[in-house]
Amino acid sequence: MKENRYDDEKFFEQYARFPRSVEGLSAAGEWHQLQKMLPDFAGKRVLDIGCGFGWHCAYAKEHGAAYVLGTDISERMLSVAKEKTAALGIEYQKLAMEDIDFEADSFDVVISSLALHYTPDFGDVCRRVNRCLTQSGNFVFSCEHPVFTAQGTQDWYYDAEGKIMHWPVDDYFVEGKRESIFLGEKVVKFHKTLTTYLNTLLEEGFAINKIVEPEPAEHLLDAVPGMRDELRRPMMLLVAATKL
Repeated sequence: MKENRYDDEKFFEQYARFPRSVEGLSAAGEWHQLQKMLPDFAGKRVLDIGCGFGWHCAYAKEHGAAYVLGTDISERMLSVAKEKTAALGIEYQKLAMEDIDFEADSFDVVISSLALHYTPDFGDVCRRVNRCLTQSGNFVFSCEHPVFTAQGTQDWYYDAEGKIMHWPVDDYFVEGKRESIFLGEKVVKFHKTLTTYLNTLLEEGFAINKIVEPEPAEHLLDAVPGMRDELRRPMMLLVAATKL
């Protein structure tokens, strides 16, 4: 399963209107925490898995990375990324995360933003990342939090008046395929427990340096519709790891 709703014209047009799609990292609720977890990019070779519009690629290049490669399964995503970052000398390649097969020691840093919940085999992706990283190389990623993905529908429970009551968490320990509605379209994701995310990293040759369940940045709470409700449950999981 290689999920790619982003080349659907209707879906992509709606996604492109998101605040984080339009304004970039400054409108991403988790960025103020993820930024602190990133390594020094000076002189580094960087791979961005599921690079989307190339915001993180641009950040790495602007902070001294010697080489940046962004990969994504979506032609539309890559087209926008190339346009937005044309002056930075970033390379892009259409490639599913499950097909990454770079030579050993190809990269010093691998980053991924909100992509890894789309793969059914996190362990395989970790092995591929480990293989292409240098010794003591950095792997920093964000994904949807297991509390967010567990029940599947990814929506609040509402009362009779349409007010938010609570976030449903069910079938937490039943890992696997989930179908949610995002931007009016059915999207397939793969739920994994927190135990699976963290132990898989350890089993595949990484040391875990830091874990963050980010609260939204203060300046976005009232600036972005619905952002204040993100304080009620974790939506994302951020992890920084190092290849042993």
